Amino acid sequence: MRRVMMMAGALALGAGTATAGGIERSNQSVGILFEQGNYAELNFGAFSPDVSGTVAGGLVSSGDMGLGYGTLSLGYKRALTDKLDMAIILDQPVGADLNYSPANAPYPLAGSRASIDSTGITALLRYKLPNNFSVHGGVRAVRTSGEVALFNGAYTMDTSTETDFGYVLGVAWEKPEIAARVALTYSSAITHAFDANENVVPVPTAFETEIPQSVNLEFQTGIAADTLLFGSIRWVDWTAFDISPVGYVGGFGSPLVEYDNDVITYTLGLGRKFNETWSGAVILGYEKHEGTTTGNLGPHDGMKSIALAATYTKDNIKVTGGLRYVDIGDATTNPPVSGAFSGNSGWGAGLRVGFSF
Repeated sequence: MRRVMMMAGALALGAGTATAGGIERSNQSVGILFEQGNYAELNFGAFSPDVSGTVAGGLVSSGDMGLGYGTLSLGYKRALTDKLDMAIILDQPVGADLNYSPANAPYPLAGSRASIDSTGITALLRYKLPNNFSVHGGVRAVRTSGEVALFNGAYTMDTSTETDFGYVLGVAWEKPEIAARVALTYSSAITHAFDANENVVPVPTAFETEIPQSVNLEFQTGIAADTLLFGSIRWVDWTAFDISPVGYVGGFGSPLVEYDNDVITYTLGLGRKFNETWSGAVILGYEKHEGTTTGNLGPHDGMKSIALAATYTKDNIKVTGGLRYVDIGDATTNPPVSGAFSGNSGWGAGLRVGFSF
């Protein structure tokens, strides 16, 4: 029961994380460490947001400024001994894709666009202790770059591509008889020192950006025959994150991107095994609406979501598909634009293929 239904749950938890706090696109789960024996998985995801706002009392619209995107991640887990497991995870931890179309002038940001690309690789070890406890940890490397063009190119900036390192530490407890598990994981901050090319400065500039630290609490337990309750609580230190290129700050007096609040993301799901072949899950997600103004390059404040997933199991192969609907929280963007963004939403989809050997 545990192995079949957690595949459905994990897929739906991760399908379309575009509106997770800040620019996060991966929930950095360590669930793969708890797969039995040797295991590999391939994950595809896609998210299509519909995000627009207005100024001048609703008379001028931004148009849909959120671009759809896809994600890819890989995972490999191997049992080294009866007490020691290892895993390698490749993902895309942060990202952004937005475009205020020039056709939506006179909206103040018409013709502005921005993107952030990243690749992360995490190497983990898990050591089993007595009394169903275990510890896990490892090293994480993240490679990141970005670019932005504002006000039809009046300000442009692109960064170097930087790779830097952090670490992961955690502890877990299990009770296999009732499919119970609690895993607590801390991921350290990763600091990038970027070189930047800004069109408002005649020479290259430099600035630092911190991919923030986080804490994950993942849990599951059987509550009836073939029925599993599971979820997670994830805190990310987004107030430590900002993008402050020298030329932009000198001209506008504030960071290009910053966040006023840390973010806690809650998920809760219920999984059910229907037979030896099929299982399914429904998962709810929630982030608090803070009510403070947000940046114009990320105009959302909180979210609510619901996801459905189904898993097909045949011998040592599991295929999971999931769909997620996200109600993107209303937001007012920072002055001088002060756009009012409301009634926005998005759809996410994911596919996972897992192979045990």
